[in-house]
Amino acid sequence: MNVDLDLLRQYNQSLPRYTSYPTAPHFGEAVGRETFRAEVWRANTAAPEAPLSLYLHLPFCRQLCYYCGCHMKVTHDPARIAKYLRYLKREIDLLAPMLSSDRPVTQVHWGGGTPTLLSPEQIRELGEHLRDRFRMAPDAEMSIEADPRGLTEDHIAAAREIGMNRLSLGVQSFDPTVQEAINRVQPERLTRTAVQWARDYGIESVNLDLVYGLPHQTPDTMADTLGGVVDLAPDRIALYSYAHVPSVLEHQRLIPEEALPAPTERLRLFKQALERLTTTAGYRFIGLDHFAKPDDELALAQDNGTLRRNFQGYSTRAGADVYAFGLSGIHQLSGLYAQNTKNLRTYYDQIDQDELTVYRGYRPTQEDRLRRHVIMQLMCNAEVQKGAVEARFNVDFDAHFSAALDRLRPLEQDGLVALRPDAITVRPPGRLLVRNVAAAFDAYLHDAAPDAQPAYSESV
Repeated sequence: MNVDLDLLRQYNQSLPRYTSYPTAPHFGEAVGRETFRAEVWRANTAAPEAPLSLYLHLPFCRQLCYYCGCHMKVTHDPARIAKYLRYLKREIDLLAPMLSSDRPVTQVHWGGGTPTLLSPEQIRELGEHLRDRFRMAPDAEMSIEADPRGLTEDHIAAAREIGMNRLSLGVQSFDPTVQEAINRVQPERLTRTAVQWARDYGIESVNLDLVYGLPHQTPDTMADTLGGVVDLAPDRIALYSYAHVPSVLEHQRLIPEEALPAPTERLRLFKQALERLTTTAGYRFIGLDHFAKPDDELALAQDNGTLRRNFQGYSTRAGADVYAFGLSGIHQLSGLYAQNTKNLRTYYDQIDQDELTVYRGYRPTQEDRLRRHVIMQLMCNAEVQKGAVEARFNVDFDAHFSAALDRLRPLEQDGLVALRPDAITVRPPGRLLVRNVAAAFDAYLHDAAPDAQPAYSESV
């Protein structure tokens, strides 16, 4: 894939990642536990056999990675982890009876934090607890995030015993100098061993996470990392852009700003990685920051138009409501977004009162649903058919979205999109800037005053 650095520089700006629409900064505390309970009841009544997706947030890590923007907590206390797991199981027990037992679970994801900070036995116990409370589909996609540091073969064995068939490993960079600067020293052999264990135990898909724009990262260090990753031949690769926001994340002040690549150099690193993965290594660029082998489920879902996005990223399981357990988890129902508390003490106190921990959310309007559909079609499938939108939402597409189409005309002139009478198609160069394309339809982004806009990461 050829990359035009001038176009990347021209369009690189702060924009949402569109894991939802409206995005999380628009959530409010007017939506709380009672609203969530009512929507759960409504959703189950309307579709008592609809599939479910479950997300479990395990927030603890052994140490702080300086680049990290996740909701996590550092601990070395096994008792603290054990306590959290007790409450997580109680939260599951509070919510599970509210969901129809006829609803199959088609997707499970354990994120963090570091889920593999749990002991192998704790992984087994939590997995069994889920299976006791929910009906798992035979072909459920079950994934777990892991840190190769501290990972053992028994962790992989335990994950496989409870049905995990996908493993996501954090790599970021294989360069020792970069690793020192971000406080994540992880020798390459640890990653190689983890990948081998996953394959030995029959894990069907392995994903490796990389980050560009890190301190001391250069074309040479990026080339070495990419070479090592390609040699491991993971099924999927996530290539994230490092967002340096020390005003928001105080621990990022520990990264020396003078060691960060200049903006142009940062874009060159992205170009280098993109071309290496797609041209030489044969990966398909799915969009945004995801790559997959051509025969991977992500690529196949994109081919048949069933790719979707949620707060865990791209998903192949369309039509599933997402229920989230644990600190800060976000539920995604067709008619409601709802987020659990981010405060650990509050989380424990509310569960002690047999209460769910939802503290804020958002109920999409019909206009939100319309725009969400268009945005997700562009983000996932690189095309939106106007006639299908008009039939589904009873609107005149061109009239309703005249302002959005006007915003897209400069992108059309630059070869990023094709504006046809019957459809909008994201052209190959536009796939790199798909957030810019989707943003044309974001009413909240364009209606609010500039000083009222939340801070988003850059689009590249």
